This record gives sequence, structure tokens and C-alpha cells, in this order.
Amino acid sequence: MSNSHQDNLFALIKSLSKSEKRQFKLFANRLEVNKEAKFLQLFDLLDKMKDYKEEDILKSKIVKKVQLPNLKNHLYGQILVSLRMHPTNQNIRVQIREQLDFATILYHKGLFKQSLKLLDKVKLYALVNEEKNIAYEIIELEKVIESQYITRSSLDRADQLIEESKRVSLQNDIVSKLSNLSLKLYQIMLVKGYVKTHNELKELQQFFQASLPVYKQKDLGFREKLWIYKTYLWYYFLSQDLVSCYKYALKWVNLFYERPHMIKFNPVWYIKGVNYLLEASFLLNHKTQFKKALRDFEKTTEEDLILKNDNNSILISLCIYTNKLNYHLMNCDFENGIVLKEDILNFIEANSERIDNHHVMVFYYKIACLYFGLEDYVNTIQYLENIIDNKQERVKEELMCFAKILNLITHYEASFDEKLEYQIKSTYSYLLKMDNLQQVQKEMLSFIKTISNSYPSQLKPELEKLHSKLLELKNHPFEKRSFYYLDMLSWIESKLENKPILEIIREKSKRMK
Repeated sequence: MSNSHQDNLFALIKSLSKSEKRQFKLFANRLEVNKEAKFLQLFDLLDKMKDYKEEDILKSKIVKKVQLPNLKNHLYGQILVSLRMHPTNQNIRVQIREQLDFATILYHKGLFKQSLKLLDKVKLYALVNEEKNIAYEIIELEKVIESQYITRSSLDRADQLIEESKRVSLQNDIVSKLSNLSLKLYQIMLVKGYVKTHNELKELQQFFQASLPVYKQKDLGFREKLWIYKTYLWYYFLSQDLVSCYKYALKWVNLFYERPHMIKFNPVWYIKGVNYLLEASFLLNHKTQFKKALRDFEKTTEEDLILKNDNNSILISLCIYTNKLNYHLMNCDFENGIVLKEDILNFIEANSERIDNHHVMVFYYKIACLYFGLEDYVNTIQYLENIIDNKQERVKEELMCFAKILNLITHYEASFDEKLEYQIKSTYSYLLKMDNLQQVQKEMLSFIKTISNSYPSQLKPELEKLHSKLLELKNHPFEKRSFYYLDMLSWIESKLENKPILEIIREKSKRMK
């Protein structure tokens, strides 16, 4: 049996690009003695394997079983050293850290002036590029050298270092408290989800205000502002205040556009900021802002401001594919949305080990929504069942809830009567077991229970009742989120007016312009 998912060395080798493999070979063969080394033979063997099988390694006679763990550890370390020197991994932090290491070596060699000169240069580089954690380490080493040895570098050197240390320490403290608060907000999201009542909102507000660090605007640099915007954005997402979410996502992204070189040094935070901006624009139905944000992002990625390593490339593709689907859903352009399907599926397959399961399920749900809008019910059911039957890990409860509801509706629309009764029972059972049901979900639960005991001729009055109740909840601050997942109102109106759902959605879209 394959256990490739459990072997770190095998996973590392399989993640290497052709360029990285070539560099490793050059790095490993730099010494004549390494050309027949066992760790290189093991690398070649693992590189050729499709799945990790320890028995095949032992059959190769490269190494005995008792020696295998040590050989694997050695190979793992050599690959990491090689990767550190690869151009794609030569980011700002690695470069600064390397210079700090060099200065430390000079210090230990007793070459104090050379060490201080290098430290002063790399400290400025770190501060300019907002790498203040490393800058603090540099300042502390400078203080060690100045306190142990009479360098006479300048008469006010001690005061200067003390002031720098205080300033950078204060900024690091602000960021540390903000990052702690941001992490706690994320934990609340995972454990409790979005606020659902006024009491929950009040508790969140009190916790947030009590946890915010005290700061002065003049003390804030790029990094501190970024963390403030990130923290406020998480808070407003939890509060379901989408207008404020949009406001802070825009501040976040504009912070990068005002200092484009920071995109290169902090690509992940730039990409995530754009993704939040696009998500808020989509949920608010801000079509003009959405289009501009997506166009600016694509332009930025084309200008090579972002280093194209594996992680960045995947995050860029996830952002672009997700939001292109959102763009077509927002503009009721379902036909062109479906055109993206093959590219997305190929992307998922090519990066199956690197894309988390939730992102894949979201892609499936959006594709299902496109097919449902086109009244292609067979394909709608196929993609919904990919979510419902998913066994890899627990799918987010909200997503599973609305996948089941849409699946039930699709079976009804497709007249799959032989499966409809099962779908009614399955959906009803799932909703019944859900923790903290929202009012929208309770209304759906009641509706499903009613139609399971009704004749087809009785459906219209029940739909009218459901429509009236959902219409009241659509703009409720803690209920409106349900309508982002599934446009139940448009479906009900299509049944009541005897029109295709796409026609209903497009009519609404025109009225909103």
C-alpha cells in the first residue's frame, strides 16, 4: 500500500520543479566524493517512484533498513540547503538572515568593526523593507558588540541603539498583539462561526475593543498598518458587516499599491488582501469595483511583481479562478462561466496535493450553481454529489447545508421522482442535526417537512408562504448570509411566475444597475 502522504522526504522531492532538481544535482555533485553517494542514489530512486514504497528502497540494496532513517534525514537536509540557494527562494528574509549570519561569524572571529559595518548596512535594508523582527535581532547584536568591546564607532552610539531598540520593540509589540487578536478571531470563526444574535455581536465587540493594542498613528509603518487592516477585516467579517469589510480590504490592498515593491516582499498577504476585497465586492454586488479589483490584480501578476514559486502560483490561480466564477455568477453569464470548468478541473488535478479540500468543494458548488442557472440538472447533481459524498474531511457546515438543499431542489426540477423522497429525508435529517440553525434554515426545514406530506397541487401555496417568510429575512443582519449561498427567492419566484430561473435572476440584475 502506498503511504506517500506520510513520508515527508518523498513529498518534498515530488514538490521540486525541474529547475530545483537540476540545481540539487549540481549542488550535490560539487564534491567529487559525492558522485556515487548513497543519498544521491536514494534521491534518483525516489524521484522515479510514483508512490512511496519502503520495500522498493530496500530491494534496491542502496541502504540497509537500519540505516535508512539517517540517510533520509541527510538527503532531506541537503535538499533544503540546495533550495535555500535557488533563485526562487532568495526572498528578502532569506537574504537579510544570510547577512546577519555572516555578521555573526565575523563577530565570533573577533572582527568587530567588520561585523558592525555589515550589521549597520543590513539593518537599514531590513527596516526599509519592514522586516522589523530581524531588525530587532540585528540591533540586539549591535548592542552586544558595543557593550563588550570599546569600538569608539561614535560618541552617541549607545543612545542611538537604545532609541532604535525601543522604537522597533514597540512596533513589534503592536504587531504581536494584533497578530494574536487576528488569530483569536480566526479561532472564533472556526469554533462558533459568524455572529448570529445581538448578544453574540455585543460579546465580540467587547472582546475586540479590550484586545486592541494602544498605538499612535505616527508609530505605524507599513507592517503595522497591514496588521491593523487585517485584524479589523476579520472582525467585520465575523460581525457580518460587509460594508466595513470592503472598506478595510480596500485599505489593505491600496497599502500595497501605494508601495508596489512590498508586493514582491509580501506576496501572500497581497494576494489574500485582493481575495478579501473581491469577496466583499461580490457579496455586496459591487460589479464595477469587482471588475476593477480583478483587472488590477491580473495586471499586477502579469507584471512579474510577484515571485512565481509554487505557493504563490497556486494562490494566484485560486484567486483568479474563484473570482472569475464569481464574476460570471454576478453578471448572470452562466454560459461563459461553464467555459472555465475544464481549466479549473485541470488545475485541481495538477495541484491535488497542495489545494485544501474546502477550496475544491467551493469550486464544485459554484460550478453546480452555474449549471443550475442553465437548467442542466444532471450536471448540477453531479457536482453537488461531489460535495455531499466527500469523505476526505468534514466539509464546512454551511456549504454542506446549501449543497443538500440545492440538490433536493434540483431533483425536484429534474423530476427524478424515484430519488426525490430519499433527498427530502436526507436533507431534512441533515438540517435537523445542524447546530445553531438560523431562521432561514428553520424555514427550509419546515418547508421540506410540509412538502414531504403534500400533494403536488398543494406546492404553490407552500411556496408562497416560504417566499413571504424568506423575503422578510433577506436583509436581516444575521440571516442575509444564507442568501449568498443560495438564491432561494429567485427559484421560488420562477416557480410562482412560471419562468426560467435565469430570466428571473437577469431581470433582478437589470433592476439593480
